[in-house]
Amino acid sequence: MQWLGFWGGCVSPKLVLAHGAGAPMDSEFMNAIAERMGDAGVEVVRFEFDYMAKRREDGTRRPPDRMPKLVARFEDVIAEAGPPSELVIGGKSMGGRIASMIADQAGVAGLLCLGYPFHPPGKPERLRTDHLEGLETPALIVQGTRDPFGNRTEVPGYSLSASIELAWIEDGDHSFKPRKKSGRSLAQNLDEAARAALAFIRRLG
Repeated sequence: MQWLGFWGGCVSPKLVLAHGAGAPMDSEFMNAIAERMGDAGVEVVRFEFDYMAKRREDGTRRPPDRMPKLVARFEDVIAEAGPPSELVIGGKSMGGRIASMIADQAGVAGLLCLGYPFHPPGKPERLRTDHLEGLETPALIVQGTRDPFGNRTEVPGYSLSASIELAWIEDGDHSFKPRKKSGRSLAQNLDEAARAALAFIRRLG
C-alpha cells in the first residue's frame, strides 16, 4: 500500500486522517481533502473513532468517547497502517488534536492538523496547547483566519513548538469556508489547504 515516484523513487509517507467530533470520516470536508491529496498521489487512510462507527450503525448521535479511548483507537490505526516513520498522521479538528497528542510517542514522520481546536468557541482562556509547546514531530497546522477555535489574531500569541508551522486560509472558518463578501470560494480555500498540506509532506521527504 506504499507508492513510489512522487518522492523521486523514495517511499512516501501515508497520510492517516481522523475526523472531527461531530462528522464522520466521509463528511464533505474529509472527502474534499482526501480527494485533493489523492489526486496529487498521496495515499490517504481514513478511519472512525468507535462512537462515530456506532452512530453509523444505528443512527444515534453520541458525544465523542473519553480521551483515553480516542487515543487508543488512533494508536491501533497507526499500528495497522505501517511503519510509523512512513506515516503522517492528523485530522480535522478533534482528530488532529488527538494525533498531536500521540505523534511524538508514535514516532511518525509528521503531523497535519486541519482546523486545530486551540480553545472552545467563545472561551479563549481554555487553551488546549500545553502539549504543543514541547512537540518534536514536524507539524503543520492549517487554520482559517477567522476560526472560532483559534483565529489569526489569537494564535500567534500562543507558545508553540518551533517544530510547528502554520498555514493560514484567508477568511476561512473552522472548515475553511469563507464569507461571500470575501470574494473567495470554499473550493479555493480547500485547494489552498491541500496545497499547503502537500508542500509540507514533500518537505518531509
